[in-house]
Amino acid sequence: MFYLFFAVRLFKNKRTGSVLFLLPVIAGLVYDNGILAAGRFIGEGPILESLNYARFWIHAFLTPLLVLFAWKTLQQAGVQWAQKTWARITAFLLTTSLIGLELFTEVFGLVIQPEQSYGVLSYGKVESASGPPVMVLIVSVVLLGASILIWRKQGWLWFFVGSFVMIVGSAVQLPVKSGAVTNLFELVPLSSLVATARFQSTWK
Repeated sequence: MFYLFFAVRLFKNKRTGSVLFLLPVIAGLVYDNGILAAGRFIGEGPILESLNYARFWIHAFLTPLLVLFAWKTLQQAGVQWAQKTWARITAFLLTTSLIGLELFTEVFGLVIQPEQSYGVLSYGKVESASGPPVMVLIVSVVLLGASILIWRKQGWLWFFVGSFVMIVGSAVQLPVKSGAVTNLFELVPLSSLVATARFQSTWK
């Protein structure tokens, strides 16, 4: 909620373009974690099932927007090829393709069931994923690539750090008995993305 408020203020005061693509992602994470937190109070049933089902749709539509965020950061950094029409078209096409990929592989035909983990009541997939989340990994690689260019162009390291942590969190299963690890791997990249937008709004 703090990052959502901060990002809104940042766009209002600085008109930083990349924030427009970051705001929906932050709002989606607020909803996702809010439903997880409220699950045990709502209780098992059709209401909680519908609220959790929406989490998968939100994830499919909003997470790929980070590709557009990455492209916009390159534009704001003055990377020449990012200013070209083909770069913008490519970014939007990749974003659309990733949304379609997630919908057809993860959302359409989705069946969820109640599950409880570490005191959190939610609804998850009946069939567990057979491999790493492809869409998230592709988004992470795009962010990592953009962060390296930003590091070289503007001397800003923290975009790279957050992107690297996002890849580790998506690809590696840590032997830690806590569901909070997932939240940590969301919070660290999110912090770096918001900080990057803030940095670019003041960079000369």
